[in-house]
Amino acid sequence: MKTVLSIQSHVAYGYVGNRAAVFPLQRLGIDAVAVNTVQFSNHTGYGAWTGQVFSAEHIADVVDGVAARGVLPRCDAVLSGYMGDVGLGQVIVETAARVKAANPQAIYCCDPVMGDVGRGFFVRPGLPDFIKTHAVPAADLLTPNQFELEYLADRPIQTLDDALAATAALRARGPRLVLVTSLTRQDAAADSIEMLVDDADGAWLVSTPRLALEPSPNGSGDAVAALFLAHYLKGFDPADALEQAAAAIYAIFETTSQMGTRELQLIAAQDDFVNPPRRFAATRLR
Repeated sequence: MKTVLSIQSHVAYGYVGNRAAVFPLQRLGIDAVAVNTVQFSNHTGYGAWTGQVFSAEHIADVVDGVAARGVLPRCDAVLSGYMGDVGLGQVIVETAARVKAANPQAIYCCDPVMGDVGRGFFVRPGLPDFIKTHAVPAADLLTPNQFELEYLADRPIQTLDDALAATAALRARGPRLVLVTSLTRQDAAADSIEMLVDDADGAWLVSTPRLALEPSPNGSGDAVAALFLAHYLKGFDPADALEQAAAAIYAIFETTSQMGTRELQLIAAQDDFVNPPRRFAATRLR
């Protein structure tokens, strides 16, 4: 059994951060060790919430306790999402290094949660620069959305060539694989949304129909990163892992749309995201 140390936000109500990542990992047969960087009542997309961001010292203390149980050498991957602040980000990057030192085969999958198209940045000042400067070079797998890709690569994304140039630029800085979790470009069908994976051996694109979800559910990027990582750890090559993740998130979106809620319906869709009723073929780009 594969084990993932997932260091992300936590909400009491809804599905973002660890609440969007841990259950998909577990449902796909991955043991998840969850460390929560925040505890909020709900995700910030509602505009109001209660709770707090945990201190870097608190997270380091929890990780030390996990390490004392002998868990780090058994971890196959570290998955990080919303970091909270720069101090917390430093602890996360250091934890990934500790896991990789304990298990040289382990990988660090960084979901560089910073912002989104239409919302802009929603993290504390200084964190985007920290992610660009420190987290990206430390990562083996990087899973930005389009907004985050543009920021990290310092270039706008309007075409497929733009996206490939951006992912190549990021791979040159350290990550061996970049997964773009949502891609909308001028040279694609308006009724579709795409995901792109790029590594040294090739690049693949998958397209799924764009569903009418208003408002768009938060946490989809968190779920996609977990879904892709789960299949990647289970031995799927990048193209197959991309197809599996695309089919799973589409099934989750379909159920969410049918139930008319803004929260991802992970529990209701659990059988469909494990065995998706609809598949989408990835197209090789190079």
